[in-house]
Order: sequence, then C-alpha cells, then structure tokens
Amino acid sequence: MIDIHSHILYGVDDGPKDAEEAISMLEQAVNEGISQIISTSHSFHPQYNVSSSVVTQQVAHLQEQLNTRNIPLQIHCGQEVRLVENIVALLEQGEILTLANSDYLLLELPSSTVPNYTKRVINQLQEQGITPIIAHPERNKAIAEKPSRLEALLREGAVAQITAGSLAGHFGSSIQKLSLDLVKANLVHTYGSDAHNLTTRPFLFDEGLNVLEKKKQLNAVDVLLENNARIIENKQMIMLEPEQITKKWWQLF
Repeated sequence: MIDIHSHILYGVDDGPKDAEEAISMLEQAVNEGISQIISTSHSFHPQYNVSSSVVTQQVAHLQEQLNTRNIPLQIHCGQEVRLVENIVALLEQGEILTLANSDYLLLELPSSTVPNYTKRVINQLQEQGITPIIAHPERNKAIAEKPSRLEALLREGAVAQITAGSLAGHFGSSIQKLSLDLVKANLVHTYGSDAHNLTTRPFLFDEGLNVLEKKKQLNAVDVLLENNARIIENKQMIMLEPEQITKKWWQLF
C-alpha cells in the first residue's frame, strides 16, 4: 500500500524530532502494510516552510538508512503546500515539489476558511498540467460547516485526500462522521495518514481502512488505494461523473 501524505522528515516541521524517531515511524509504516510513502513536509505554512532542497536531501538520507537496515520501504519526495496566490510562480522556480515528481500537488487550505482565490489557484495549476489534491478537507472548518464548498472545488478540477485518523475517530466523532459522509458521496479520491509521530499523530492507516470496511465501503477502499498508486505512476485517477456526485451529495447533506 502507498501513503501519500506523511510528515516523516526530522527537525524541520512538526514531525519527528530526530533521525531515530523518523526511522521508528517508517518501521511502523511497514508494520501497517505500507510499502511506499510520500514525504510531505509543510511548505509555505505560516509556521513551517521546508524547502524543496531540504526535502530532497533528507529523503535521500532516510532512504539510505532504510536500505542499510533492510527496511522494505520506498520514500518519495513531496510537500504539503499551503495555499498561496503565487503558487504557480513558486512551482516554476522549483521551490515547490509535486508528489513523487508527478502531475499531482498536495494543497493545504487554511484550517478555518476556503479563500476566495482558491478556485483561481486551482485553475492556474491546471493550466500548468498540475492537479491539486486538497489535503484533509474534513478538517477544514468552512467545509465542515458547508460541505458543498468542497464539491465546488472539485468541479473546478481539484481532487481531495481523506485522512486515516479522521476516519478512525482520532479527531473526534463529528470529523469522523463528516469523513464517512464524504467517502459515501464520492467527494474524496485519495487516502493518507498525515502521520507526524507515533503517539499523538500516528499512522492509523490500517485502522482507517478497517472503519471503511466495517461500514461496507469496500469499493471506496479499493478506489482510494488504487488512486494512491496512480499518483506514484502519474496516471489519471478513477473519478465519478459529476451527475453521480450530485445525486449522492443531495442524499447525504
């Protein structure tokens, strides 16, 4: 399995503090069945801005350590890029990394709002051949209050990533319910742990999938994991037609 959203680099954002903690996290990823993982440290976040060069260097170092210890895990470079108006210019300057050098970019919205210029940024990225993946929309306050805001972004050409811990109830019952509703409405397309450590923000990769299986969302599990693989392969994702989304949307909200 492939995890497309993780904070595994050490000493650079709010992930592990040192290399050994990072290695422990990666060992846990393997224990949960993850064979490939994309490192997505915060970029252009108000508190953290891990440069593309730091990501590349530290991913190479961690991969070397994994190989030396015979830990069967492949790390790919990426970033969780905070929404900024000049994102295309930063991408062109090489200051922003896509996911595993693909045409997909992990885009983080502010925690409480969906800025007015979000659609414009999505359109600008698409003009560059880049598909933005909205990170953890279930934890955005504005989307939680009005989930149709997410649908509007998807209709502009974005896709969305649901978080394992959200489905597992790690962030509370209301976020868990919204997460399940978004899955049932086919408004999320990829799956990530957003792991930061082994205690307060663990992987919960298996646990989130188990919740979906218990809720009889077996097809969703297949689609989410397949789309994760398609990011690595830089292939088009499995998507539903808008009519199907709309139909299910109104049944749920």
